[in-house]
Amino acid sequence: MIQRRIVFLSAAGLASAFLLAACGSSTEKASTGTSPGNAVPVATAASEPPTSSPTTSESTPSAPVAAGDPATTTMVMAKTVNGIGSVATDDKGMTLYRYDKDEANPSKWTCAGECTKTWIPVIVQDSVQTMGVEKSLLGTVHRNGLKQLTLGGWPLYRYVGDTQAGQTNGQAKGNTWYAVTPSGTKSTSTG
Repeated sequence: MIQRRIVFLSAAGLASAFLLAACGSSTEKASTGTSPGNAVPVATAASEPPTSSPTTSESTPSAPVAAGDPATTTMVMAKTVNGIGSVATDDKGMTLYRYDKDEANPSKWTCAGECTKTWIPVIVQDSVQTMGVEKSLLGTVHRNGLKQLTLGGWPLYRYVGDTQAGQTNGQAKGNTWYAVTPSGTKSTSTG
């Protein structure tokens, strides 16, 4: 009797495992996350404005991101920064940058290893709110199991040398790094 019960329970457990595995499979194609991949749209929150006013770039210091740690954000905003015009910033008011060696179509990042200690990938979870930035221009590209935010197809980064909101210390670094405009193009202005 006990042997039959053990065999029955083992068979039921095995069947459950197969069913769970089948439920977890998908025919949807996606990037693996271990290498650059195609951009996918990012979910955006409702279009109503945030309940609190965004911080001003002149007065709000931002907690610095440690070199090599990804920067996360829940919002992308258009801000006029340091006289260089309108640029995209994250939820802390930090300027977002794009890299000329990356690709926008399809989205592909090339800044890796030591590069990410200076140029910190902007990572998102699920939804991103926008203010002054067209939601349809946002997307993500898989990066080592995370989702790096893209704007106009370009992967986005923060510069480790920007320690306060509104700074653009990374503008035109190496003639390849530029603050990104709300439309995803690079800002060619210098402050």
